[in-house]
Amino acid sequence: MKAVGYKKPGPITEPEALVDIDLPRPVPTGRDILVQVKAVSVNPVDGKVRRSASPPDGEWKVLGWDAAGLVSEVGPDVTLFQPGDEVFYAGSLIRPGANAEFHLVDERIVGRKPASLDWAEAAALPLTSLTAWEALFDRLDVTKPVPGAAAAILIIGGAGGVGSIAIQIARQRTNLTVIATASRAETQDWVRSLGAHHVLDHSKPLATQVAALSLGAPAFVFSTTHTDQHVGDIVELISPQGRFCLIDDPAGFDVMSFKRKAVSIHHELMFTRSIYETPDLAEQGVILNTISDLVDGGKIRTTLTERMAPINAANLKKAHALIESSAARGKIVLEGF
Repeated sequence: MKAVGYKKPGPITEPEALVDIDLPRPVPTGRDILVQVKAVSVNPVDGKVRRSASPPDGEWKVLGWDAAGLVSEVGPDVTLFQPGDEVFYAGSLIRPGANAEFHLVDERIVGRKPASLDWAEAAALPLTSLTAWEALFDRLDVTKPVPGAAAAILIIGGAGGVGSIAIQIARQRTNLTVIATASRAETQDWVRSLGAHHVLDHSKPLATQVAALSLGAPAFVFSTTHTDQHVGDIVELISPQGRFCLIDDPAGFDVMSFKRKAVSIHHELMFTRSIYETPDLAEQGVILNTISDLVDGGKIRTTLTERMAPINAANLKKAHALIESSAARGKIVLEGF
C-alpha cells in the first residue's frame, strides 16, 4: 500500500523529511478495524513527532493523527463497526499514523463520520474536537461555576485548529461568554464567524483588553499556543480559584505565579487515554459521535480551510511547513491517494 514516512527525524526542509513509500497492508486483530483512508488532516503534533522521534532501525515512521475513511475489515472482537461503515478518528500516538492507504485503529476511539460532510471536511475534526471537548469538560470542568468569577472563557489562539472548534463547542454546549484571541484581520473575522462573543488581539497585552470588556475576571482560560508569551497576563486576568488549561509545551513554565490566586492548572493531551488504555478509553468514541450529531444537526461546522490532493510526500511537506509557520487558519486536509 502507498504511505508517507521517514527514517530520520529532522526539519521539514530536509529532502528525506517525508518520502513516498510502499508498506504491507496491515491485518486487523482484536478490537482493531482496518480503515481505507480517504482524507487526513495535519496537526502541530505531526511536526513535533517528525522533528524528534526515530523509528526502530530499518523501519519507517508514519505520521498522521486525523483521518476519515471507510471500514475495510474488522478484527474478531469488533462489535461497533462493520465493513462499509464511514468513520473518522484521531488514532493513537504510540501506533503508526494514518498517512497510508490502509490504517489500523482501535474501534473504541472511532466515531461515525458526519453524514453531512465529505471526507476532507470530516478529517479536519477528530483530533481538535477531542482536544477541545476534553479540555472544556474533563479538565476545566466548565459546567461547574467558579465563585465570584465571570461566567466566561478566554480561548487563546482562537483561529487555530483547536481554538476554532473549542469556540463552537463552548457556544453550543455551555452558557459561557466566549472570548477568543486572534491577531490578524482575517483570523479575527474567522473567530467571529465561529461564534466568539468578543475577539482580542494576542499580539497586545491581554489583561488590559479583558479588563476593558467590563465582564469581570473570567473563570476559565484555555491556551492553545504560545502560552509562554501570555503567562503573566493570564495570572493577572484570571479569577481567583479559576481554572487554566494548556495544550502546548511552554519552556520554563512557572506554575508558582498562579499560587496566590489558587488557580488550578490542567494539561490536556487527547492521546493520554489511548497511550495508557485508560478504563474510559471508549469515551473518545462517544465524544466523536456527539460531535458528528452536532455537525449533522447544523450546530457545529467543519474547520477545514485548505484542501490538498493527493496524499503524498510533496503535499504533506507543504502542509507541515504551513503549520510550522504559525500562519495557518483552521485546518489543512489532504485527500485521496
